[in-house]
Amino acid sequence: MFLDNGYTREEDKMIFETKKILNDWDLKVTATCVRVPVYYGHSESINVEFEKPCTAEDVRKVLSNATGVIVQDDVNNNVYPMPIIAENKDEVFVGRIRQDDTVPYGVNLWVVADNIRKGAATNAVQIAEYAIKMGAVKDQLNG
Repeated sequence: MFLDNGYTREEDKMIFETKKILNDWDLKVTATCVRVPVYYGHSESINVEFEKPCTAEDVRKVLSNATGVIVQDDVNNNVYPMPIIAENKDEVFVGRIRQDDTVPYGVNLWVVADNIRKGAATNAVQIAEYAIKMGAVKDQLNG
């Protein structure tokens, strides 16, 4: 369903969630979400504009070291994320990382995940584990 601004609810949610996760409500984010006929999977085209110069290679390096993220980014050999490779996996797959020449310091990404495995429940558990690790909450099970 399209909203008055031309975005879909899923795209609007993607923009909101990105700002919320990064705690940056001034972050300029645009997204294009495409539904494809697969059993499991979300695929999203994400465009991010940074405040300072940031190259596709910078983003590729950071994401390559991020927990729970698998970078598949070799378009010359047709290696990029597709929903079928994310099926039954908890990781998020990122590829087609490239400069967005429409804005200063912009980068485009293609992101794929299994929406059943890597959805609200998995995210909630991972956030709770991280909060315990950082001492933000007490681990009631392990003292």
